[in-house]
Amino acid sequence: MQRNNSSQDMQFFAQLVRCGSLVALARELQVTPAAVSKRLSGLEARLGVPLLNRTTRRISLTEQGRTYLDNARRILEEIEAVESGLQAALAQPAGLLRVNATLGFGRMQVGPAITAFSRKYPRVDVQLQLTATPPPIVDEAYDVGIRFGEPPDSRLIARRLAPNRRLLCASPAYLARAGTPLKPLDLARHNFISIRQADDAQSLLRLASGKRSETVKARGNLSTNDGEVAVSWALSGLGIVLRAEWDVARYLRSGRLQSVLENWQAPPADVYAVYPAQHARTTRVLAFVDHLAHHFAP
Repeated sequence: MQRNNSSQDMQFFAQLVRCGSLVALARELQVTPAAVSKRLSGLEARLGVPLLNRTTRRISLTEQGRTYLDNARRILEEIEAVESGLQAALAQPAGLLRVNATLGFGRMQVGPAITAFSRKYPRVDVQLQLTATPPPIVDEAYDVGIRFGEPPDSRLIARRLAPNRRLLCASPAYLARAGTPLKPLDLARHNFISIRQADDAQSLLRLASGKRSETVKARGNLSTNDGEVAVSWALSGLGIVLRAEWDVARYLRSGRLQSVLENWQAPPADVYAVYPAQHARTTRVLAFVDHLAHHFAP
C-alpha cells in the first residue's frame, strides 16, 4: 500500500465533502468532474471500501467514509498544528486563511482590515466570503468568522473586537412629517423598517433606560433581509430603522439621519471574532485576530 500520498488524499476527501459535490470541487480545483471522480475512485480502491454514495448532483458519506473523514480531519489538524508551531517559531504566518463576515460589515469594515493585514503578512492567502446569513464556523468551511454578539457554541473561541450599539434613527424629513417619538410606545404609531430574519414582518423591540425596560411591537410596510437597503429607505424618509452604530454613524454625523429615543438603548451587538478551538495555536489565525483587535480598537 502506498502511503506517501495519504495526507494529500485526506485533504482531497475533506475538501470534497466540504464542497458537497464532485462538480463543485472540480470547479474549485479548476479540473474536470471526471478527474475528481477518477481520483475518488482511486482512493476508494486503495482503501478497499466505499467512502461516498454519489449521484451527479449529490454525495453522502458511507459509514466507512464518516470514519475516514473524522480521522482525516484529526490527522490534518495535527499536521497543521506541527507546521503552525514551526511557523510560529519563525514569526512568519503563512498558508490559507478562510474568513466569513456579513455582507455590509464585511464590505465596509472587514475588507479594509484585510488590506492592511495582507500587506503585513504577504505569505497568508486570505479568502473572504461575505454572506447574508452567517454560517456555522464549526462546519469547518471557515477559519475565522466575524459575528455580532457572543456565540453560544462552546466549541468556538470568541474574542470581542469592538462595542457596537444599535440605534433607532430616521431622516429629518420623516420626523418633520410623522413627529418625533418621545417614549417607546410611540414607535407603535410610526412606520418601522424591519430587518427580516424570519417570515414574520413584525418587529419586537426591547428597549431599556436605566432600570426601566419596555417591549414594543413595531410595524411597518417595509422589510428586508439587507441592512443597507433598510438604511437607504430610512435615508429616503420612509420610516424609522434600528441599525448598528457602525452602519449609520456617518449619516448621523452628516445630519442625514437623526437618532430618536436617545435615552433608550436596544441590546448591543458587539463585534466578535470567532474561531474553532483547534485553531488556538494556528499562527495565521491568531495573527489575523490580533490584527482585527488593533484595527477596531477605539
